[in-house]
Amino acid sequence: MSKKRRIFDIDLPDDEPEQAAATPSADARRGPMASAVRENAEALTSRADIEAQIRAENDRLAHEHVRLKKAGLITDLVPVESIASTKLIRDRAQDGRDDLAELKESIRAIGLSNPIQIEQVGEGQYELIQGFRRLSAWRALLAETGDAQMWGRVPATILARGETLETLYRRMVDENLVRKDISFAEMAMLARDYAGDPATAINDVDAAVLELYRSANKQKRSYVRAFAQMLEEIGSGLHFPQAIPRALGLELRKRLQDKPGLAETILRDLAALPTPRTPEAELSALARHSGSGTAEAAGQLPRNPQQPRPARTTFRIERAGGAARVTASAGRLELRLDTDFSAKDRRVLEQALSAFLDRLEE
Repeated sequence: MSKKRRIFDIDLPDDEPEQAAATPSADARRGPMASAVRENAEALTSRADIEAQIRAENDRLAHEHVRLKKAGLITDLVPVESIASTKLIRDRAQDGRDDLAELKESIRAIGLSNPIQIEQVGEGQYELIQGFRRLSAWRALLAETGDAQMWGRVPATILARGETLETLYRRMVDENLVRKDISFAEMAMLARDYAGDPATAINDVDAAVLELYRSANKQKRSYVRAFAQMLEEIGSGLHFPQAIPRALGLELRKRLQDKPGLAETILRDLAALPTPRTPEAELSALARHSGSGTAEAAGQLPRNPQQPRPARTTFRIERAGGAARVTASAGRLELRLDTDFSAKDRRVLEQALSAFLDRLEE
């Protein structure tokens, strides 16, 4: 008996080319530690690039800040208690006799249009370079009102460090030269103090006048030298040297040169003046030795600081083109407006003022 054969139909796939075994990637070959090291290195490189960019930007901003400081273009509100005024010997008497009433009134009305100038000398500490009277008036307003929020910080231009003492003196002097109320005695006292300052290279008063007042004309410098010579003789006996008119000071200097021993006589007369001393009494004592005989003949007497100022009315007029500040007093009317009146047609100005005066007379 034969055995039966079973035949099975098996479908086999077509022959395909043998595929090469897949090559593992480089990342697959690396272990976990190697991958972590690589990622960390890439992160550090990116961070270093960012830090380099930040440092470059900071350096650029720092250089720009220094440039703006040197140009006097950095202005900030600085606490008044952080500002000292000892580096430069001041040309203003600091005995409280300097009348700041008008300046304080102006600051109250329109603020400080011209910031003081300071130099940073330490962390949060500054030295005054320009604006002694402005700072004094600001401090007086703080003391009078007690309003630290309003008057506790003063607008100030912050100068870069490194300017020489001589340059800082020149800054202060050049600002004073444009003031109408600066006296020859004050300018002379500054020249004497400058020559006596051990930190300056000049120790001669005449050379100090030439150095400090280069911007002044020759005649003004000669007046300052004359006052310096006069103060050298009798300055120790004066309480109000800033009140001495130019004519009286020049005459006194001439008389002191012509008459040896006159200085001692003048000092005795000054010492004999009654207390409290007034500018008028002091000027009268000086005038007796000037050859003119009276203070009125030697020069106009200044207003007595003890006397009240003439009545004045000050107000603002708000306009679309900007506010106008008006000051009215006996015989005088002053209008301050951000307008170039010289550019106006003369006839227009005349008509406007004529109409204004006619309206006042009504």
